[in-house]
Amino acid sequence: MKQFLDPLIIAKLSTMYLKAKFIVEGFISGLHSSRFKGHSLEFAQHREYSFGDELKHLDWTVYAKSDKYFIKQYEEETNLKSYIMLDKSASMGYKSNGISKLEYASYIAASLAYMMIKQGDSVGLLLYDSKIKKNIPPRSNLSHLSVILDELSNLKAEGQTDISKILLEFSKNLKKRTLIILLSDLLEDQENIIKSVKNYRFAKHEVIVFHILDKTEEILDISGNVLFKEIESENTLITEPDIIKKEYRKLISEFIEKYKLEFHKSDIDYSYLNTSTPLDLAITNYLSKRENI
Repeated sequence: MKQFLDPLIIAKLSTMYLKAKFIVEGFISGLHSSRFKGHSLEFAQHREYSFGDELKHLDWTVYAKSDKYFIKQYEEETNLKSYIMLDKSASMGYKSNGISKLEYASYIAASLAYMMIKQGDSVGLLLYDSKIKKNIPPRSNLSHLSVILDELSNLKAEGQTDISKILLEFSKNLKKRTLIILLSDLLEDQENIIKSVKNYRFAKHEVIVFHILDKTEEILDISGNVLFKEIESENTLITEPDIIKKEYRKLISEFIEKYKLEFHKSDIDYSYLNTSTPLDLAITNYLSKRENI
């Protein structure tokens, strides 16, 4: 069932719903003993009805007494909210072959949203570059899944990125403990990003970081006299990759390793992925984190 987890195969499917469904079901079929099981839900409290909530969760007894609509909220829904924070800046649009970093990240976001909502968890979506472009608050109903998948289907990589600023700005909106899932190429000032992500742990939030690069960005597997152009600033450089390849790979390896070590110190889950990596690694990392929260 590995074909279900091949990013290039997933890219050929027609809708984001099918992409998410195939990734999740492909992952499940590859397990000897599936951990994809619904959580036991115990009633916890009521909240006012909001447009888009599923009617099956309306408490008609409360309506009969108060003439107001309230939704039954369950224990699993009150324990932890999740937010998928997806970098849609111009650099995420880079691709050397097949699919871009943004497309790859959108498949991860879609599959995780699909899995969470199917399990009764609440998930939201935040799209950003140097500003927050879209903020969809967490919910757990199936109609909410369609809203998230529609947004992921229409992504366009554009604008400069300012991850540190976004993380700081968004943290002010989090009043309760939240699972933050950050997807980005993290191509910004490394110290600032590390500090900003660690601040979420200091505030008792849980964090998973998916660091996504293109394979060529990782190993520079090109030759000849090449013009390099920085997507977000349009700075250019002409050089021969064969001359700088060894040093470049050393620097990239150190760049990745520093994120890994620094996040590990703060109990932040970090996964490095390139756009050819099978998508089961992202789901495995999420399940492992969710199981231990």
